[in-house]
Amino acid sequence: MRRPGGWWRTKSTPEKVETYTRWSFHFFGVIEVFALGVSAYGRTGAGLATLLCLLVTAHAAVCMLVSSRALDWTRGRRPQPVRLMWTLAVVSAVVSITAVVIAERGPAGEVETAAGSVYGGVLCFAAGIITLGVSGRRRMVAVVGGFAVGAGLLTFPLEMPVLASVVLAGLVMLTGGFLAVTSIFSLWLLNAVYALDDARETRARLAVAEERLRFGRDLHDVMGRNLAVIALKSELAVQLSRRGRPEAVEQMIEVQRIAQESQREVRDVVRGYREAALEVELAGARGVLTAAGITAKVTGETAGLPAEVQSALGWVVREATTNVLRHGDAKKVAVTVRMSGGRVVLTVENDGVAETTGSGPSADATRTTGSGGSGGSGLTGLRERLSAVDGTLEAGPAGRGVFRLTAAVPLPDATAGAALEVAS
Repeated sequence: MRRPGGWWRTKSTPEKVETYTRWSFHFFGVIEVFALGVSAYGRTGAGLATLLCLLVTAHAAVCMLVSSRALDWTRGRRPQPVRLMWTLAVVSAVVSITAVVIAERGPAGEVETAAGSVYGGVLCFAAGIITLGVSGRRRMVAVVGGFAVGAGLLTFPLEMPVLASVVLAGLVMLTGGFLAVTSIFSLWLLNAVYALDDARETRARLAVAEERLRFGRDLHDVMGRNLAVIALKSELAVQLSRRGRPEAVEQMIEVQRIAQESQREVRDVVRGYREAALEVELAGARGVLTAAGITAKVTGETAGLPAEVQSALGWVVREATTNVLRHGDAKKVAVTVRMSGGRVVLTVENDGVAETTGSGPSADATRTTGSGGSGGSGLTGLRERLSAVDGTLEAGPAGRGVFRLTAAVPLPDATAGAALEVAS
C-alpha cells in the first residue's frame, strides 16, 4: 500500500513543478472567493452578501478551469481554449454589471462594497487568468488594457466622477497586470524546467551515441585492414590452387593465422569496451551528477586494486548513477570506497528514493546478498558481475527517503595484506 505522499515522491522534478504551478493558479480562485465573496458578509446584509458570494464563486470556478486548460495548451496537450476565455470574459462582464445594478438599486451605503470590491476584483482576476491563454506581449497587454478600459466605462451608470473612474481603471490595469506577469513568469519557469530535463536526457543519449561511435571506430580499425588482407590472400590462394602451385597452402595458412588474430583483437576491443575502471567511473559519476544539479561526494582510495575488482565495482558505480538520474529525485549522493576485513566495500547512498508499489525499477532493488538471478540488466546484471569475483550486493532503503547500495568484493591475499599495511 502506498504511504501518504507517495504520489508526490513518484513524480519527476518537472512534474512536481507543473503540479505546483497548476495548484497555484487554482489558489488564485480560492483567494478571489475569500477576498471578494466571503468578505462581503462583514460589509453588507446576509442576503446581498450571499448573492455576491455566489457570483464570485462561479467566476472563480471559471477562472480555475481556464487556467488549467491554458496550462495544458502551453504544454502542447490541448488546443488553445479560445471559447473558455471568451466565456470567462462574458462571465466577468455579467458579474461586474450585476454588481453595478446592486450598487444602484440596493440600500444606501452599500455602493462602495458592491462596486469597489466585486466589481473591480473580478475584472483584475479575469485579466490575469486570460493572459495565460494568449501568446505575445502585445496580446497580453491588449487583454489587460481592455479590461481596464471596460472597468472605466462601466462606471458611468454609477455617475462616478471622471477622476474616480480613471483611478479605478488604473487599479485594474496595475492589479491585472501584476497577476498577468506573475502567471506568465510561472509558465516560463515551468517550460524552462521541462527544457532542462529534455536537455539532460539529450545529453545522456549523445553520450551513448558517442560511445557507440568510438566502439565502431575501434572495431573498424581492427577489422578493416585484416579483412582486406584476408580477401587478397584468399584470392591469391585461389589463383595458385588453380595453377597447381604448392604455395596456395602457405597462403591459406596465413589466412587462418590472420583470422585467428582478428578474433583475438576483436575480443580485446570488446573487453576494453565492457570493462569499467573504478577511478574513471567515480570521476564520471561526480561530473554527471554535478551537471544534473545533484551534490556528489566521493571518498576513498582506489589505487592498487586489481583490474577485475576495479571493473566490477566500476560497473556498480555506473549502474547506481544511472538509477539515481532515472528513477529518483535525489539532491545528495555519497559514494564511499573503503577496505574492511580483506574486502573492498563500495557504498552509494542517495536521498531520492521513490515510493513503489511492488513493481518498477525500484522494486528490483530489494535487499539481496550474493549473486542470484539469471541474466537480465540493472541490479541483476551487477550481481552476475560481482559473482565472477566472489562479490556480494545489498540494495534497499536505509532510513526515511534514503536508498543505499553496497557492493563488497574480497581482495586477493597479497593485495589484502598490502592494504592492511597501508591502513596501519
